[in-house]
Formats: sequence, structure tokens, C-alpha cells
Amino acid sequence: MLTTTEILKKVRELEIKSKRLTRHIFTGEYHSAFKGRGMSFREVREYSPGDDIRFIDWNVSARFNHPFSKLFEEERELTVMLLVDISASSLFGTVHARKKDLITEICAVLAFSAINNNDKVGVILFSDKIERYIPPKKGRQHVLYIVRELLTVKPTRKKTNITEALRFFNNSTQQKSIAFILSDFLDEKYEEALKVAGKKHDLIGLKVYDKMDMQLPEAGMLEVEDAETGSIQWVDTNDYLVRTNYQQSFFSFTENCKTIFLKAGCDLLHIRTDEDYVKILQKFFVGRNRPA
Repeated sequence: MLTTTEILKKVRELEIKSKRLTRHIFTGEYHSAFKGRGMSFREVREYSPGDDIRFIDWNVSARFNHPFSKLFEEERELTVMLLVDISASSLFGTVHARKKDLITEICAVLAFSAINNNDKVGVILFSDKIERYIPPKKGRQHVLYIVRELLTVKPTRKKTNITEALRFFNNSTQQKSIAFILSDFLDEKYEEALKVAGKKHDLIGLKVYDKMDMQLPEAGMLEVEDAETGSIQWVDTNDYLVRTNYQQSFFSFTENCKTIFLKAGCDLLHIRTDEDYVKILQKFFVGRNRPA
């Protein structure tokens, strides 16, 4: 368990790294990847040839006996929600970091990107129930609080219920939001909840997985335990067929996740714990900026 000093040090490290990435890598990309809620009035100026006549301000024009146009700008303020899976499987990791560690770091980067753009950011921490809800707010202190919670939270349950998290999100957030769901998605039957939330909000799934989720090493007989159910079994990892079936099962599961998100009209990114998540996020943001 981390001491208070270690927590504060880790929070500071994540703040420094996140701010550097936000400043040097995501500048403009996060900003333009997500559209604002609409248009807001900015000012009135003298009419120029080419201005849309629908936006002529007739009251001001009559007062000065000269045409004036209303200028509008896009409302940029958004609400960003982070739906974070903190079930027992998030504690798994064999290379570089546990899933939980990587998820925490990605959340910090997204949260600092949000407040850097003057957006609100909130968090829903879930297992097979809602463990914690942090309502969306602006500001550095709020994000530092979120990071501390992510570092120290201890779930009361081990299993995963994505449907529960999506329903809570849909019911607690009235206006359209940008939502990132960070999980390994080791769950079933969340298709309908994803479709419902996806109609109202802009949803992006970040599927975080470990190398060993995909591929077993040749290490002889291994005793393996399901972190969420507690079931234990022995696996002969030297058996080629066992390793092949294990890998095929992972690929089938991954394809199923892709299909679920595609049908719901939502995006899904895949991030392995030993991969550079920055490049994956940057490619996604840039891709969103390009016209279809």
C-alpha cells in the first residue's frame, strides 16, 4: 500500500508527464477532435460582402443606418467523463505495468487535456457496481483529486458490470458528453446499454490488455486463477494446442468487442500495457479531425 508521501509523489509525476504530453503532443488535436455543443453569439460588426444575410442585426443596422452582422463562434466547452473499470482483472500485468497503472496514466492525460481546453471532467469508478462517482468540474485541483482517487481506490467488489456503469452514466449526465470507457471489457451483455448511451453521448472505448492476455509463454504447468471469480485450474503451457486455443480465444473475444462497438456507432481503441498509448491516442485524435 502506498504511503501518503508516495501518493503525492506519484500524483506530481503524473501531472508533469500529462502536462508535457498535453502541451507538446495533443496541442490542438484534442481540441479539434471533439465538436462543441453549438454556436454562441460573439459580437456585432459592420456588414461585409459575403456575410450571410440571415445574420444581419436589423435593430443595430436601423440605429446606425448601415448594415451590421452578428458574429457567432462554436461553443467549445464540453463535459468529459471517464468510466473506469477497477475490477480485480485490472490488477493483472506482466510487462511494463498493470492494466490499472496504465489506465490511471491515460486518465490523467485525458483529464489534463480536458481542463487545458477549459472543459469539465468527471469520473465513474466501477466494478460490478458503481464504486465512486466524481461529478464533472473544471480546474487543476479537481484533476489532482481525480488522480489521487485513481491511485488509491480499493474496489469493494471483484467482478465487472459495464451495463451498470453505462446506465448510471446515462442517468446522471443530462447534456451530451465525451465519454471514455477504460476497461479490459471482460464482461458480457452490455451491447444494449452501449447503444442507448451511444445515441446520446460521444463514446470511445479504450480496451487495455496485457501481452499474457493474448499469448501464453512456454513455462510448463502453471496454476492460474481467475481474478474476478476466484476459480483455479492448472494449464500445461508447453502444449502447443493449449497455447493456440488460448490465443484464438483472445482474438475471438477481441473481434466480438469490435463488433459490439461498431454496431453501437462507437469507437474502440486497443492498447497493450507495453505499447505507446500516446501514439495510439494521437492517431485517433488526428483521424477524427480529417473530413470523412
